[in-house]
Amino acid sequence: MPRIVELLIVFTALLFLIIPIAVTGAALYLALGSPVFFRQTRVGKDLRVFDILKYRTMTNDVDENGNLLPDEMRQTRFSKFIRRVRLDELPQILAIAKGDMALVGPRPLLPQTIESFGELGKERCKVRPGLTGWSQVNGNVNLTNAQKLKLDLWYVYHRSLLLDFKIIVATIGVVIFGENVNDDRINTAESWLREVGLAEQFENKEFV
Repeated sequence: MPRIVELLIVFTALLFLIIPIAVTGAALYLALGSPVFFRQTRVGKDLRVFDILKYRTMTNDVDENGNLLPDEMRQTRFSKFIRRVRLDELPQILAIAKGDMALVGPRPLLPQTIESFGELGKERCKVRPGLTGWSQVNGNVNLTNAQKLKLDLWYVYHRSLLLDFKIIVATIGVVIFGENVNDDRINTAESWLREVGLAEQFENKEFV
């Protein structure tokens, strides 16, 4: 997507999102306390690292040994809703404005995750990471890491303005109706990977 088009969409969206962003932050503060935000290091285009800003949606509850409880046990009903409708991702609009992220692209991942992908990780990072992406509208949390990577690689080599708009519209549908795995698109990505000789790099490999 051309940068000027992306910025136009982002700043127009901000006019409508500024109130939801403020309300979400205030509600999370009342529900979980401070801090409202947290930062994480992620990998961007050409393997360049940057920090993303997200709403904190988990408590700091620990077990009797002082260890943090599993993620699922540290989420409240409200924070689960925030994550489902993706309001926790809204602060990343700042990263889009800075140019670290794009509106559409593979999601920004942790350095150790990209490292586990090997050469495929370098291929995935040929574009800026996005607020939403092809794997997010085709199953997201219901997909394995390998399936997400296959869809992301397919997107990197088939991206277009039309596809980006298609993903934006599909993202709205996911927020409203929930996430569903699209087996046809996974099969399409797998067929393409075989055609270009990348499929064998998925064999007997663990993706964290």
